[in-house]
Amino acid sequence: MSNILIKNGTVLTLDDANTRYPKGYVLAKDDRILHLGAGDAPEAIAAMADEVIDAELMVVMPGMVNAHTHLFQTFIRGLADDRPLLEWLETAIFPVAKAFNGLDGYTAAKLGLVENIRSGVTSVIDHQYVHTEGAVDDGVYRAAEETGVRFMLAYGWADMNYHPSLQLTLAHIEKETRRLYETWHGRANGRLNFEFAPVIPWGCSDASVRHLDKLAKEWKVGTHIHVAETREEVDMNLRSRGNRHVEWLHDLGLMDRSLQLVHSVWLDDNELALIRDSGAVVVHCPVSNMYLASGAARIPEMIRMGIPVALASDGPGSNNNQDMMEVLKTTALLAKLSTLDAMALLPFDVLRCACRGGAAAFGQADSIGSLEIGRKADIVLVDLDSPFAMPVHHPESALVYNLSAQAVDTVLIDGRVVMRDKVVTVVDERQLLHDARAQCANLFSRAGVSI
Repeated sequence: MSNILIKNGTVLTLDDANTRYPKGYVLAKDDRILHLGAGDAPEAIAAMADEVIDAELMVVMPGMVNAHTHLFQTFIRGLADDRPLLEWLETAIFPVAKAFNGLDGYTAAKLGLVENIRSGVTSVIDHQYVHTEGAVDDGVYRAAEETGVRFMLAYGWADMNYHPSLQLTLAHIEKETRRLYETWHGRANGRLNFEFAPVIPWGCSDASVRHLDKLAKEWKVGTHIHVAETREEVDMNLRSRGNRHVEWLHDLGLMDRSLQLVHSVWLDDNELALIRDSGAVVVHCPVSNMYLASGAARIPEMIRMGIPVALASDGPGSNNNQDMMEVLKTTALLAKLSTLDAMALLPFDVLRCACRGGAAAFGQADSIGSLEIGRKADIVLVDLDSPFAMPVHHPESALVYNLSAQAVDTVLIDGRVVMRDKVVTVVDERQLLHDARAQCANLFSRAGVSI
């Protein structure tokens, strides 16, 4: 590891005061931020640098957290466009997922993680619910280890009402999660992490949810679940259990700061109050919610209530990419449209969701999500010197409304440069694209899926 000085950039710290330095510097020592400030680095600080990155005409910002995706879906993007959620699952997800092997999992995840890096993401939560063989999960972890991403594998499971090839018994879930936790959790300087992820309320029995929640609390890990994504799913829970999704989780005793509620579109006032009082995090997936016509979550209202909100791309099967720069703009626009309020969300609101809210979802609110002394050196440089953005009057506005993933120039994770001058340094990208094409063709042949 080395000391890296980033200079001459517009530094958006996203600290509690949203401190911004129109021209500033950041010094990363090993995996932490050691110094930062306005203007040129003092001589003594500059002398500490082993490497200097000139960020002139760039924004220097915290790495974003993609707080919910399904990396295996890089192989099925565009396979079943223009369908609602439950039909999309039957026609796109299940036929391919049931044939996944370890090499499929590794290659699809590696492709998806490079896509995340390219869009300014340094931390990823992968809701990984394809466990046709244990090697799939290990392959996903191995891809994260090799690409250098800060990574959370949220072990997705369903034990009822689900596709037979993907449904699991409680005994199997407990055995495999223990193996993965003991093998991978905390590995790679703490970059690799584990948590539980019941897939959907209608696929998970009360007894299994309670049992695995006890295990999560014993291991001090979080729980990640799709909640109230569609109105139909809420109605299903009302018919089968007599309560709504968040009420159900509250009754089971899961509502606390370690819980991430993905989508949270169809919530009533009581559910919002339960979330606020518990400290649970809502993970907003605006592009996916629009793509599947699921609805618009009450995000501005949640933020006003003090509910932590993170942002995510969702899986590339229902987006169809993982461009978090696109998610920024979509978050702002959907909020304005759904509330008919042009000021519903402002650029700094959106950026704080992507970074600070994402850090809360990741369970590392004190170490990632902002540029502050002592925090992890997860840093992204975004090129403003573009006809899409210039002249830049407000850099936070340019990030949210003007630019795309193509503007992301340099990415550091844990103080390591994983992309420099728009070239990924940790992977032979051309070879990876070749491997992905070949492996996906092999998978579709095994699954009997034709295009």
